[in-house]
Amino acid sequence: MKIQGKVALITGASRGIGRAIALELAQQGIKRVILIARDRQKLAEVAEEISALGTEVSTLAIDLTQTVEVNIAVAQLWRNYGPIHLLVNCAGVAYQNSFLQSKLPQVQEEISVNLMGMYNLTSLVARRMASHRQGTIVNVSSLMGKIAAPTMATYSATKFAILGFTQALRHELAPYNIQVKALLPSLTDTDMVRNFQLFRWVIPTTAQKVAQTLVSGLQRDSPEILVGWQSHLAVWCQRLAPWLLEIILNFTTPSAPKSKQPYKQLRKLIPSTLEQ
Repeated sequence: MKIQGKVALITGASRGIGRAIALELAQQGIKRVILIARDRQKLAEVAEEISALGTEVSTLAIDLTQTVEVNIAVAQLWRNYGPIHLLVNCAGVAYQNSFLQSKLPQVQEEISVNLMGMYNLTSLVARRMASHRQGTIVNVSSLMGKIAAPTMATYSATKFAILGFTQALRHELAPYNIQVKALLPSLTDTDMVRNFQLFRWVIPTTAQKVAQTLVSGLQRDSPEILVGWQSHLAVWCQRLAPWLLEIILNFTTPSAPKSKQPYKQLRKLIPSTLEQ
């Protein structure tokens, strides 16, 4: 895909990887970027940076889980700015917890934003792309969409689902001349992970590196864009020596917070006759 003269819509664009992708596209000569996120002030700050690069920019502060509002917004964007040639689904949230200490509201938020918000927006944009018989959709998954990470069960589950969703769309939308790709960053140094317990031996990459890899990956036919040598090494290890990867995960996974509370709750649910 040649991005010059094109229009891109990027979600999660107020910070982190989404922001870096928007700036990289602007630097590479894209005509217009449409930035979507929930934080209006941060969107305005990113828009100012992009405008300084000579790229047309529009912002939309909206919650992607609000289906009706998103439907109306996409129709207005398409009417105001013409066809959207590139959709980058980057919005996402992540919480780190041992599974036994996970909190249902956080689980629901991860599934709602990472999956349902992406699904709804993609369906609205893809239908319009199909009518014009052109377009590219990039779904931002993660290396955790290939290799599930302990303490990140729900996040890993959503990222695995994104890869399956991407693979299905790639075949379904090909007859309409729409390319569908998955971007798989490894651990990236962004606001979202600043308070995480880091996995040992894992060197975080930068959001700028992820963005540069995406832009170069748009020029190739590869359905999946891996970021960094650690990602390639981990995927090959999973294919050739999954037993070794299991050992590595055991050593690299951060220690779960020590708490007996979940086990006390489980004991209350187990009948005394089963405990004997």
